[in-house]
Amino acid sequence: MTTTALAPLLDNIYASLNNGNEELDTHIAALKTALAAQGTNEVEVDTTKLAQANRQGRKTMQSYFKQRGVVVTFPVKA
Repeated sequence: MTTTALAPLLDNIYASLNNGNEELDTHIAALKTALAAQGTNEVEVDTTKLAQANRQGRKTMQSYFKQRGVVVTFPVKA
């Protein structure tokens, strides 16, 4: 599975975050399965698509996903 195969899964997560976290755990589980197939548990998330892209929102997201076995990273700004 390639990064492009993860795109629809991440789109589902972005949509869930923008809809009050509706079915978020289900989408995280699907993402975790796809990442495991790639031999990783880390995913880079686009902050421009987040409902709360501020520092607190990013840290909350990292913590919530980490509890479910997915490590979230964000692009480094140059």
